[in-house]
Amino acid sequence: MNIVCIAWGSLLWKPQGLKLASGWHPGGPAMPIEFARQSDDSPELALVLCDSARLMPTYWAYVATHDLDTARAMLCAREKIRPAFPEWVGSVPAQNGAEDHPRVAAWLRAKGIDAAIWTAIPPKFDGVSGRVPTVDEAVAWLDSCSGAQRAAAEDYIRRTPAHIDTSYRRIIAARLGWHPLREAHVTQMR
Repeated sequence: MNIVCIAWGSLLWKPQGLKLASGWHPGGPAMPIEFARQSDDSPELALVLCDSARLMPTYWAYVATHDLDTARAMLCAREKIRPAFPEWVGSVPAQNGAEDHPRVAAWLRAKGIDAAIWTAIPPKFDGVSGRVPTVDEAVAWLDSCSGAQRAAAEDYIRRTPAHIDTSYRRIIAARLGWHPLREAHVTQMR
């Protein structure tokens, strides 16, 4: 089974424990993503799937395993997802009787790829899982950061590829001056 990981955020420049068998390729399935999660263990406002968000381009890379459970476990470890939240890793084919994600399933068929995994951690703001901040709340929180926390939050937003041009990103750039970096910071294709 050939398996890919679909990504749009820090996995692109920091795959860490996710073992890849290729570099990242543009042209993944469009996904509804936005800067809508205060991370539990890092100071950024992370890009996550958000039903109300516009569809954005993604990247994909082959994972260095042919076993879907192993691929899911690697992504869980990289994202520090606790065992109580297996649904925070999306996959096609889906696990535990969940429905397949139709957009990803269609993309896989078109590419001739057997399976995909992706991070499906929900939005979170002010400690409330599932809560999407308003753009004003997101900007105010980012602007309230200082020192190393602010530098890390800015770095995350600026490193995200420029063509992932979300609504919040445009306003963050206008209000805070955090524009995308000119250089690509995606692990190069091999």
